[in-house]
Amino acid sequence: MQTVSTLINCTAFLGNKRVAEGTLQQVAANVKDTLEDGEIAQLLIFDNSTGKPIDVDFRGSAAEVLQRLNNQAGDVPDVEENEQPTRRVGRPKLGVVSGEVTLLPRHWDWLKSQPGGASVTLRKMIDQARRSGEKESRLRAAQEATYRFMTAMAGDFPHHEEALRALYAGNEELLYQCIEDWSPDIRDHVRSLAENAFAKEDEESPLN
Repeated sequence: MQTVSTLINCTAFLGNKRVAEGTLQQVAANVKDTLEDGEIAQLLIFDNSTGKPIDVDFRGSAAEVLQRLNNQAGDVPDVEENEQPTRRVGRPKLGVVSGEVTLLPRHWDWLKSQPGGASVTLRKMIDQARRSGEKESRLRAAQEATYRFMTAMAGDFPHHEEALRALYAGNEELLYQCIEDWSPDIRDHVRSLAENAFAKEDEESPLN
C-alpha cells in the first residue's frame, strides 16, 4: 500500500480541469464533498513536489476517507512546545569542528595567498559547493516532477515531445511556447512545477 503524508501539497484533476489544491487532507475532503462518485473514479491527484500520482481510497464517508488517510500516513505529531531538548553538562560547543586536510604544497600556497587565509577560503569554497549542489538537486527534482506530470496528463497533447526536450535542455522559453495552446489548467500547472527547473544566472555567487 502506498504510504504518503497527508500534509503534502497536491493538486487534483478531473480530466483537464483542476478541481482542488492544497494538502492531501484538504483535497480529499474537498473532492469528496463536491464530486459525484462517478467523477471521483476518474480523478487524478498529483504530489506537487514530485509530480507523482497519489492513490486515495474514497469509499465511504468523508470522515472515513480522512481516517484511512491518517492511518495509512502515520504522520508524526509535532513536538510539544514545552518539551525541551536534554541539556548536557559541560562546556557548550561553539560550532567549530577540527579536522585534517591533506593538500599538496601548491594548494597550500594558493590558499594562503587568498584574502582571509586558508581557513576562510576553504569555508567559502565549501559553502559555494554546497549551494551549487543543492541548487542542482532542486533543479533535477523540479525537472522530474514536471516530466512525470506532463507524461501523465499531456502525453497526447501537441508538441509534447518537443516540450520535454526543451525542459531537459534548460530552454524555458521554448517549453512555454510548446505548451501555450494546452488546456489552461494543465498548462498553468506545468508552469508551476517548472518554476525551479531552470538555472538562473543571477543565482551564481562569486567565491570572494
